[in-house]
Amino acid sequence: MRIKYFEDTDTTLVELSSNPPVETRELNENIYLDLDSNGNVVSITIEHASAYSDMREILYQRIPAAAST
Repeated sequence: MRIKYFEDTDTTLVELSSNPPVETRELNENIYLDLDSNGNVVSITIEHASAYSDMREILYQRIPAAAST
């Protein structure tokens, strides 16, 4: 997964897959989903991203699976 923030346009691109998109669906006027040929989400585009989140820092945290007892 890759997250790119384009400061000049205040746009965030979240790439979930390297599959090429074949369709874009608009969730609202600022959020778009790109789908591959199987209908899977390959990326999410967020326009005016700073209105949705503080774009100065992105935190990634991996939560391990609970240990089985």
